[in-house]
Amino acid sequence: MFIHFAPNTWQDKEGDDLSIKPKDLNPKKLDTDQWVAVAKSMGAKYIVFVAKHVGGFCWWQTETTDYSVKNTPWKGGQGDVMADLAKSCKKAGIALGVYLSPRDDYFKIVTGGKAKTPEAQADYEAKFRIQLTELLTKYGDIEEVWFDGSLVFGVKDILDKHAPNAVVFQGPEASIRWVGNEHGFAPDPAWNTVKFGAKKWGNFTAADGDPNGDRWLPNECDARIRNTWFWRTDNLETLKSVDDLMEMYELSVGRSSTLLLNNTPDPSGLIPEPDAKRSAEFGAEIKRRYKYPVIDTAGTGTELNMGPSSPVTIDAAMIQEDIRKGERIREYTVEGLVDGEWKVLSKGTAIGYKKIDRFPAVEVSQIRLIVSKSAANPIISKFAVFNTGAK
Repeated sequence: MFIHFAPNTWQDKEGDDLSIKPKDLNPKKLDTDQWVAVAKSMGAKYIVFVAKHVGGFCWWQTETTDYSVKNTPWKGGQGDVMADLAKSCKKAGIALGVYLSPRDDYFKIVTGGKAKTPEAQADYEAKFRIQLTELLTKYGDIEEVWFDGSLVFGVKDILDKHAPNAVVFQGPEASIRWVGNEHGFAPDPAWNTVKFGAKKWGNFTAADGDPNGDRWLPNECDARIRNTWFWRTDNLETLKSVDDLMEMYELSVGRSSTLLLNNTPDPSGLIPEPDAKRSAEFGAEIKRRYKYPVIDTAGTGTELNMGPSSPVTIDAAMIQEDIRKGERIREYTVEGLVDGEWKVLSKGTAIGYKKIDRFPAVEVSQIRLIVSKSAANPIISKFAVFNTGAK
């Protein structure tokens, strides 16, 4: 789950216009336990918190700027949202990630962390390095670091020292990549590998996926539960339906990618009740559709067969490769035995960690997976079929 929260939450805008002073920000009901409960309700494994968005406001006790939580009336200027969230995440068994914007409008720094003069560049890079170090050393293990818009300077030494196991979004040290849109959809195929040198590192998207690539760089699909990243007074009606969210899930997680779905607190500091309720409904629907397969199996080789004790109705298949051994499958077909004849139910190319195929409901007496092309012997950690009953 993504969490966007910044002064523009009070401005009814997507970007901070710097019109509200820290003294006017007081999210009196802010409750990071509630945020984490919402994340858990939808099945999220980690949270990426926007500790500093492009406006430059910092939600932690930083020494680098006065445009921060220390100059708000919230908790008498002693509050630290990162600290509260880290405690809530640890208590609930949720991993914590952080978004630190290289752009900083307060310091007049543009996308990528680029300043107008060499002197301003050196000054900002020093500030940014302190900010990153603070975030990576004061709040426990960090799962993911987001550098939105990439970085024009390197911070490898800080990442290597303080967050060697974190995945990194964009920038010279990127280990995951942006899918290329903000709709939560990955393409099909969505290969996990890219070819080094095909593009500037940190700027790859899903469109650059290459089954013969030499670098593992999985896709992350960032998306919004409403039509904006930040809470607004005028868009409750844009809250996505469960069906919309499930389509997003099936076209992201179901295409070997990670879904990073945004929830955004309102000025009180709480995720609004309708959004929290919809998140829980989303999580419940994921479980309803995909927790219990009709039948499943695993194995190696170019063909896997499974047969229930009697004919069953199915409308979805899930295939998972053991990606510790690489992404080996290049082409596959899922077939069902219908009235004594094998019928193609779905087919495709990339599988990776997880591929979900939907198809019209059909009654079958046997199901098989046929791999017609692979780079090495296929290793299938799971092949399952489901009756989701979804339209």
